[in-house]
Amino acid sequence: MKAVKYMTLCGLLAVWMVALVGCKGKKTEEPTPPAAPPSAPAAEAQPAPSAPAVEVKADETVPVADVKAQADKMDASQLRAAALTYKEAIVAKKAELDKLAAQLKEIPVTDLLGDKAKQLKANIDTVTKTIDALKTRFDVFYAKLKAVNGDLSGLQL
Repeated sequence: MKAVKYMTLCGLLAVWMVALVGCKGKKTEEPTPPAAPPSAPAAEAQPAPSAPAVEVKADETVPVADVKAQADKMDASQLRAAALTYKEAIVAKKAELDKLAAQLKEIPVTDLLGDKAKQLKANIDTVTKTIDALKTRFDVFYAKLKAVNGDLSGLQL
């Protein structure tokens, strides 16, 4: 019985680690953007007072088509601000995911099939799906910003 629980735990942890490493693997596959010339950030920073006209909140429930339509209407500084908003939300959710994973690791092997462990696993799945949804929307703004040759520095996840 203990062997079955142990193998189940190892399998769940292996799947979780593969999912976590898989997300990180996608990040490293993106090519690093070329460095922008020193005058480019200053030129993009000047229209910033008009940038708040389109305020973007990081929301994983907004349809991707709506996000794309919104991104098409934005200038480079607005795209950068939107991408930063999503990046901050993703980083916060990853911290939440790390806390949940740490709580799951603290649960004794004998209790891994209990209600608390099941709830933690469900929370981990929910947070992971939220991160994926936020990353999809972040990628829309990032790709559009890249297409208009905007400043991509500090936007790498």
